[in-house]
Amino acid sequence: MGFPYEPRYWERESRYLDYEKEVLTEVFAYLEASQNDSDLNIVVDTTGSVIYTGEAIINRLRQNTTMVYLSVPPELREPMLKAYVAEPRPVLWRDVFTKKENETNEQALARSYRRLLSQRERLYERHSDCRVDYYSRREENFGVQDFLDLINLKEAWIPF
Repeated sequence: MGFPYEPRYWERESRYLDYEKEVLTEVFAYLEASQNDSDLNIVVDTTGSVIYTGEAIINRLRQNTTMVYLSVPPELREPMLKAYVAEPRPVLWRDVFTKKENETNEQALARSYRRLLSQRERLYERHSDCRVDYYSRREENFGVQDFLDLINLKEAWIPF
């Protein structure tokens, strides 16, 4: 999608979100048609922008899945910003990106990116059923069963 200060970024962002909603609607149709299949184990790996798809889609996702928030500690925000600037990938900025007078695009991006991550963190926590800590999932030999065990632990569940 590029950077939010580039021409037509907002048009590309809107199109991306439309595609994400379309794909999730297809996933829901499959999940709902397969509800009686007890042997079915499915992981729906959403993008971080799933939080912008709207309450109806979020609610439908929560009805059909366990939503897991893969948290990232604050000390990793700067490396995340550097990685994004070096290799931009689809990121929905919504209305978080702003550019102040006398601010370069790069300065505005860095300031807005920090705000974006903070805002998203609150939304992820609000919509998630549980959280798996960054350092837990980075432990040596951490595997799929460890991940599933963490999700099943009461300590991982976010209180609402």
